[in-house]
Amino acid sequence: MMNRLADATSPYLLQHRDNPVDWQEWGEEAFAEARARNVPVLLSVGYAACHWCHVMAHESFEDDTVAAAVNERFVAVKVDREERPDIDAVYMSAVAATTGHGGWPMTVFLTPEGDPFFCGTYFPRDHFLRVLAALDEAWRTQEQQVRASGAHVAGTLGDLLRPEAPGQVDAGSLDEAVEELSRTFDADAGGFGGAPKFPPSMVLEFLLRQHARTGHDLSLRMADRTLTAMARSGTYDQLGGGFARYAVDARWVVPHFEKMLYDNAQLLRVYAHWWRLTRNPLAQRVVRETAEFLLTALRTDEGGFASSLDADTEGVEGLTYVWTPDGLVEVLGDEDGRHAAELFGVTDEGTFEHGRSTLQLQADPDDTPWFADVRARLATHRATRPQPGRDDKVVTAWNGLAVAALADAGALLDEPEWVRQARRCAEFVLDTHVVDGRLRRASRDGRVGAALAVADDHGDLAEGLLALHQATGEARWLDAARGLLDDATQRFAADDGGFHDSGSDAEQLYLRPRSASDNAEPSGQAALAGALVTLGALTGSAAAIEAGRRATEAGLGLATREPRFGGWTLAVAEALVAGPLQVAIVAAPAPEIGSDTSPLNSSSSGTRTSAITSAGTSVNAERLLAVARSSSSPGLVLVHGEPDSPGIPLLEGRPLVDGEPAAYVCRGFVCDRPVTDPAELAAALATPLATPPASAPADAGAATLSEG
Repeated sequence: MMNRLADATSPYLLQHRDNPVDWQEWGEEAFAEARARNVPVLLSVGYAACHWCHVMAHESFEDDTVAAAVNERFVAVKVDREERPDIDAVYMSAVAATTGHGGWPMTVFLTPEGDPFFCGTYFPRDHFLRVLAALDEAWRTQEQQVRASGAHVAGTLGDLLRPEAPGQVDAGSLDEAVEELSRTFDADAGGFGGAPKFPPSMVLEFLLRQHARTGHDLSLRMADRTLTAMARSGTYDQLGGGFARYAVDARWVVPHFEKMLYDNAQLLRVYAHWWRLTRNPLAQRVVRETAEFLLTALRTDEGGFASSLDADTEGVEGLTYVWTPDGLVEVLGDEDGRHAAELFGVTDEGTFEHGRSTLQLQADPDDTPWFADVRARLATHRATRPQPGRDDKVVTAWNGLAVAALADAGALLDEPEWVRQARRCAEFVLDTHVVDGRLRRASRDGRVGAALAVADDHGDLAEGLLALHQATGEARWLDAARGLLDDATQRFAADDGGFHDSGSDAEQLYLRPRSASDNAEPSGQAALAGALVTLGALTGSAAAIEAGRRATEAGLGLATREPRFGGWTLAVAEALVAGPLQVAIVAAPAPEIGSDTSPLNSSSSGTRTSAITSAGTSVNAERLLAVARSSSSPGLVLVHGEPDSPGIPLLEGRPLVDGEPAAYVCRGFVCDRPVTDPAELAAALATPLATPPASAPADAGAATLSEG
């Protein structure tokens, strides 16, 4: 039978459109039907790349017996957690509170009013049939008690999920967070805690920032070991680039094979920042390969980035990616195959299932050309295998993370194509996902979905636009980010200075979701905090910085106590303690493109990433820009362009010096004299801010913008 998912924009929902279960999307129509029939709602939440979601679908939702039981006794609602993170968050809190754990598929039974009364995750078919029968009987014979139980769960969760006491942004609390992280640090294998291990991208960003501010060895050692271990492991795709969602073991050998946009965008940026700090060639290789993975495997025709690649291929987890020694010999020949097996850790016993192995690279080979040839031949062969499915839903928040990563990495490694693709993605999201002035959560094939954007959509997209502004010098991205954040501070604000996850205009669920903890991606509150701090530094807005500070403090109590779950909050706090450090580089207009004196003609790619070089400058301006970009200061923001460029506050009143390009450096809203020598700029940026102000002075914006 055809159920009611055929017109969904979510690939996950479309995977279930031919189930015999009469699924429908979340909405008033489903709950009205439940009230009219007086039956409970079966809420099933998952996502397209989820292995166990597929297992439960095959075992139960494609089974006629299960479907008959569901259709007769319940209203069945299917939700993509990536499209509706608000629904996922509030019902996952019920699952975690009542069962002690969470995960997907999430299976929750609701009253017709939406209160959860029975919660779980994956159920095998026979167990699920027993659950359906028991809950149907309970509803028919004890309806009032079931309703009372649901109301009690909803009310109790509302009390339990009140925000924690805020923390204070200061150097001491950040040092304590590093010490707390060291207690669970795996010095041998990298990462924190035991199996399973998830790439701690935001924690690593915090540690890199902490080392850049303080010079402390401990934070860099933990970051170095973890970044190295992940890059050389089976969790990293040694042939195609990009990271899997997590490792099922403590040594990163066997991944859960799905590849998520949000992981790879954040890790691309972290590895770029690791390279900036250390110039480690492994970091640069991972940056280049992961950027290539994003641009080839996840980019959509419209210019956005797809959400994920599936864990399964033809129903078999990891089928595309694993190898045997004989398989390597078959592709490479006897000698090269045996050498490759030794190099990649492919054994007769196997490191995965059924004698198959993931590929690891614990040391780089001496013969670089041979290795490049072997990788190319293996990748070509792997491309002939069945490939995992792709969830080509374009999620606003995750595309914002991708824009930030590609803009940052492209500027740092002088890869203008990466910046161009970041620009293209930003244009697509702003053109497609803003409907009647309101940001939406996701689209597919250029068709935007109905779900409203949540807090992290605004924060992560603004973060990406601000990174793109700094990479290109284009004022339009600053303007767009400011509009998003102005809207967000109105729609998501909480009384304590933090932010709710859902907007004031969003559907009211049994509780309004709000999380201070970072999970696989920044919480909405932390994402908005970080973007506000950056916006304030770029515009001289004391109000924006103070709003970012208050939102950071709202999550800092949890982050300092449990730093593994507060990485982005801690990273934003580092920016507050170290900054703002504002760098404005001005240069004269360039000759027309194509003239003999144009610096554009010296680029092998024929294009340049920055507005300085595209609008024109001397070689010295490029050197100033390179010096500024090489700084790892957590509080640094960088603008560049012609003096008094419209729409860029930090360039106002900043003239050339004796007709030459110049760099203006301001710390904590106090400005140095301009410099024209790259060596002087490097020395200025190496000077720490001795006593950062507790908050920006009320007239900081005017003081900064009027400094000449």
